[in-house]
Amino acid sequence: MPSTIQPQQSIPSIHAMSISPLQGSGFSSSRLRDRNSDVCRDKTEEELLRSRRMHSAGIRDRASRDHPAYVPGDRVVFTDSPSVPGVPVVYRLPEDRQANPDRLNLDRRHLNVCPLLEGEEQLRLLNLQHNMIMQIQHLSALHRLIFLDLYDNMISEISGLQSLVSLRVLMLGKNRITSIANLEHLTKLDVLDLHGNRIRDIENLNHLSELRVLNLAGNQIACVHNLGGLGSLAELNLRRNVITEVYDLDCLPSLQRLFLSYNNISSYEDVSCLSNVSSLIELSLDCNPYASNPSYKPTLLDQIRSLKLLDMKKVSDEEHRVAAFMVKKQVEKKREVDRQTAEKEQREHAINNAERHWRALRSRSRQSKSQLRLADSRDWEQRRMSRSSSASTGRNGSARSISRERSFSASRSGQRPDTASSLSHYCDVSGDILSLYGVDSLCELDKNWGVQATAAVTTVAFHFVFFDSVVESLYKIRGKFPGVVSLVFQHNNIQNLQQLNALSCLRRLDSLTIHSEGNPVTELSLWKPYVLFRLSHLGLRKINDEDVSFFRMWCAVFKYLTVCLCVCLSHIFL
Repeated sequence: MPSTIQPQQSIPSIHAMSISPLQGSGFSSSRLRDRNSDVCRDKTEEELLRSRRMHSAGIRDRASRDHPAYVPGDRVVFTDSPSVPGVPVVYRLPEDRQANPDRLNLDRRHLNVCPLLEGEEQLRLLNLQHNMIMQIQHLSALHRLIFLDLYDNMISEISGLQSLVSLRVLMLGKNRITSIANLEHLTKLDVLDLHGNRIRDIENLNHLSELRVLNLAGNQIACVHNLGGLGSLAELNLRRNVITEVYDLDCLPSLQRLFLSYNNISSYEDVSCLSNVSSLIELSLDCNPYASNPSYKPTLLDQIRSLKLLDMKKVSDEEHRVAAFMVKKQVEKKREVDRQTAEKEQREHAINNAERHWRALRSRSRQSKSQLRLADSRDWEQRRMSRSSSASTGRNGSARSISRERSFSASRSGQRPDTASSLSHYCDVSGDILSLYGVDSLCELDKNWGVQATAAVTTVAFHFVFFDSVVESLYKIRGKFPGVVSLVFQHNNIQNLQQLNALSCLRRLDSLTIHSEGNPVTELSLWKPYVLFRLSHLGLRKINDEDVSFFRMWCAVFKYLTVCLCVCLSHIFL
């Protein structure tokens, strides 16, 4: 005998949940019981039922006006099918079917399979949520069905829907579905809820041109793409996935609400396609790594001018204007930082090239000198062995003269390795210091530096420039930068004291610094006293950052006057 199951009075009707799809307007995933499924999962079963009652209470009055005879809950009769063992057959009492011929609620009936629905060909709304159904089947006769709710079951594959060509709302949240498939015939779908499943890829949706609401929250999606063809999509829920990149949203001309909270989005570049979605008015990106970035809100408000809600908070026009101003400042700051970084890299590259060039020329000069010394030793041997010393001396003297001349011209010619001239030297003014790097940097003295820069320079530093070349440019420095009172030499190949005599042509010199790197003259113990003696008329106050006292100056002068006197006397008496 068939058994009659009494309805559960605490279960709300599905009529309230289906008003909007039937009316064709005002339906969104915010009306779905599990739009925020991640929060609902933490609630108890009683809280879920209470929230559903509150949700449907506001529209139950409207429904009662249309269907005043409707009573929540359905009395149904379950029998065994003789043709399909193990599959129950569902009958409704005549008065229940007459009161609601197009709605059937089978919520929480402990069903393992979809039952056979006897005499229910007129059904338009079917509720099978909170059961244990593993496969969608036995629905092929429901050609008029527009609302199917299979929330909270054990379905692992979307199937058995090919005959439901009128279906507009499909609820498959909180199941075990791993892929989106077999929706080819559901071209009239308006709402598709697949939240709380195990889906990894967005696929097989491009034919759903009428779809307005898509809920894929709580899945395992890493990349948002393949959304072309969804021209009517107005709301997309992708909360609580593992999304790192978002694409193809600019292919959704009707998109108004987008929810991307609780994902792995780390920068604006990951969602840059949002700037082309002109219809977007609501966006949620909270609880992403990017949300902690100071530029998070200003950038989004500047790039998406249509936004009215960001992370569930209203956005005013004034906030848009402030954001645009802040972003402009950030862009200018970033541009300045990039420029300084590029200049720094260029400077380092040019200085490195200048150093390599200088070392190559210095090595070449040393080779020339060693060859010259070898030639001198051979000449001396020839003079010792030859009787015609005068002729031999004349020939060898001319050879030495030619060798020295060639060596000198080679060192002065500025021949350089194969590097671009724009990168083999560097010249800049920093504060009151003019720094010159590389052999060719002396050419920069000829350019127009401006009155302010020339007046500010008080120190000139020469790096990787041969001292003999510097001597030739001293008159330019004296004319271009009249305020120069300090010279710094580093890697200039200053080898003997006589070279320092060239500095006596300056009008004033308060400080002289000669670094030991690349300047062999500093190995001589008497080089400082010699400088003080030879440049005493310039009023030196510091030499290599050491103060020059009056006593030290006259000691140096007395010492070298004594040396000069001894040399003169030796010439007289010898």
